[in-house]
Amino acid sequence: MESYKEQFIEFMVRSGVLTFGDFTTKSGRKTPFFINTGNYSTGKQLVKLGRFYAEAIQHLFPEPVDVLFGPAYKGIPLVTAAAMTLSIAFNRQLAFCFNRKEVKDHGEGGTLIGHRLRKGDRIVIVEDVTTAGTSVRESIPLLRAAAEVEVVGLIVSVDRMERGTTPKSALTQLRDEFSIRTGAIVSLDEIIDHLYNREIDGSVALGKEIYEKIADYRATYGASSDNPESE
Repeated sequence: MESYKEQFIEFMVRSGVLTFGDFTTKSGRKTPFFINTGNYSTGKQLVKLGRFYAEAIQHLFPEPVDVLFGPAYKGIPLVTAAAMTLSIAFNRQLAFCFNRKEVKDHGEGGTLIGHRLRKGDRIVIVEDVTTAGTSVRESIPLLRAAAEVEVVGLIVSVDRMERGTTPKSALTQLRDEFSIRTGAIVSLDEIIDHLYNREIDGSVALGKEIYEKIADYRATYGASSDNPESE
């Protein structure tokens, strides 16, 4: 596993973004682990987060990309931090934009803020996590309605490796449905491999009990193929 992935996993734990226990997802599933990027709350964390997204974008999307899009609301700081880091650390100049939840009916109007989309723009959507893929399914028609753009990919922080609305994983389903490349900074497998019985700042976040709960969860909700690139 690449070192930036290991660092990202520990960063999520230290930031209180990746936690273990008993939770209910937006889709109503009972889960023993939860990822809440809304818990990032400092400038220092945002700088680090931007670096991790930028590293993953460099790895997953080395070909020309013109624009990063962040779906409101959690995607807004993610896309901003990623674009800044790509410029500073990798000298890669990508525009970015994000959407309003409500259409503005005064001033310049519209729903998109930032880069004005142009014909031929190649776009990567930057998200936190996706289970059912709802925000992506809302975002792609919005982007395509703004201009004749090409949505080439989606990157999330964590691939939960569970099925979406079909037996396939949510990322694989979105890949096939929209003919885009999908990927994550880390997968659930990588999180388990790195954290199981490992001490982070003096305590073990993922011990045997949580490991077994995750195994049970995956037996119920795991995707038919956990690797979106394998199908």
